[in-house]
Amino acid sequence: MSELSDLYQEVILEHNKNPRNFREITDADQTADGKNPLCGDALRVYVAMEGDKIADVAFKGSGCAISKASASMMTQAVKGKTREEAEVLFNEFHEMVTGGLDVETDDNNLGKLKIFAGVLEFPARVKCASLSWHTLHAALSGDETVSTE
Repeated sequence: MSELSDLYQEVILEHNKNPRNFREITDADQTADGKNPLCGDALRVYVAMEGDKIADVAFKGSGCAISKASASMMTQAVKGKTREEAEVLFNEFHEMVTGGLDVETDDNNLGKLKIFAGVLEFPARVKCASLSWHTLHAALSGDETVSTE
């Protein structure tokens, strides 16, 4: 296995075992529920805003390791960002996992999230990796639910 594949697996396993921001936010300004019927992933994203800035973000739910790890890293990446900055990350992440963004050659703001570029090798897992991002996007847009169907 390549070094990148090893790192990908290590990060996925670590965030699955010890997900960051895995909790409810009781006074969240916005929430949304996301479901991936194919894999059985289901989660709720909670967002607490302070003006236009994401003051806090968390998630609860169940799912495969990729889904949980992606949600964990997503919450770390968008906390403290403006709504607009979070939308840029959403778009870049989505483009990356669907093959429209080459993280090595295209300008991007993904940082550690680049580790998910490897999910492209497993087309059935793209929806797992992107579920939390679509759910965050829904919450920020005022939608209450999203499905990967």
